[in-house]
Amino acid sequence: MILTETRIAGVFVVDLAPLADERGHFARSYCADVFARHGIRFAPVQCNLSFNPHQGTLRGLHYQAMPVPDAKLVRCSRGAIFDVAVDLRADSPTHGEWIGVVLDAARGRALFVPEGCAHGFQTLKPDSEVFYMMGAAYRADLARGLRWNDPAFGIDWPDPAPRLNMRDGAWPDHRA
Repeated sequence: MILTETRIAGVFVVDLAPLADERGHFARSYCADVFARHGIRFAPVQCNLSFNPHQGTLRGLHYQAMPVPDAKLVRCSRGAIFDVAVDLRADSPTHGEWIGVVLDAARGRALFVPEGCAHGFQTLKPDSEVFYMMGAAYRADLARGLRWNDPAFGIDWPDPAPRLNMRDGAWPDHRA
């Protein structure tokens, strides 16, 4: 695995380093030791799978509030997505900034989103599937979200007229 930190501290792009032979290839997609060498403490406790039949579907921006914030390792296992992390940490020099990365099944790239960041994605292809390894179990009472098109963030989504559900369309704007 190759971990590359983005301009937002703690947000990492995780690329595979496949070993190939006549059978195909093999690659580690997560290793606690490699993450620890990059200063990341991440012990997955839950895995989630999101299937999205339509191109342009947007999910997010989601996060889990204190006292049980959630970190996640996000990988697109079928199709392609534009994956976004938004820094909500009040003490961060990049508070309110976002990073967007294309994740697709062919490349196997993942995005690590630390605690204190909101996460969302938009599908770039129909029948896209997203696999999340979660650092905290889901708690409905702590589930939070922010409006996908909040002008405070200015996220440049690929499709400016996404397919949303009612919940994601009704999240409030961020208040710094």
